[in-house]
Amino acid sequence: MTTQWVLSEVRTITERNIQVLKQRISGLSDKQLQWKPNESTWNIMEITAHLNEYARFYHEAFLRRIEKTRFREPRENFVSSPLGRSAWMSMKLGNAKNVKRKFNSPKAYNPAIAPELVKADGLETLVKGQRELLQILEQAATVNIRKVKVPISISKIIRLRLGDGLLFVAYHNERHVQQALNLMKSPQFPKR
Repeated sequence: MTTQWVLSEVRTITERNIQVLKQRISGLSDKQLQWKPNESTWNIMEITAHLNEYARFYHEAFLRRIEKTRFREPRENFVSSPLGRSAWMSMKLGNAKNVKRKFNSPKAYNPAIAPELVKADGLETLVKGQRELLQILEQAATVNIRKVKVPISISKIIRLRLGDGLLFVAYHNERHVQQALNLMKSPQFPKR
């Protein structure tokens, strides 16, 4: 796998997310944004809150590590660590845009447990965050994404290679944007 492929994959997913958020989700009514088929499923506002909280953690971690790294020479090839590959592969959607494995979100990132994460401007914040991720990619292209290590949200001790972290975040974002689209396909989804 090449560094260029990693950065291109994250860019493509992120640009697609921005397009979906702007064209399909931003025009929804409050009733639609807050609709859920059952109590155990997140609504679209909760999905955006979850993604925004993850972005707050990871974007800051990415920027801090890119800024402070001594590994300033980008490399053509990128090799995932076994842990990194496992992390992003577990988030990646299947070929039919289906979720292969479900995960429980950590409490600090779960709007069902922490409803204060849900904000009225969550959708706008999410679009801004996706644009910020595109800017982070530009900076990531100037360093060795294999040597730069970033912490993960559930443990400050465990670190992923920057390339693995970027893929993890991109696939995680894509997974939850698809979750929002799946809600909209429900026959019970409000018309307005």
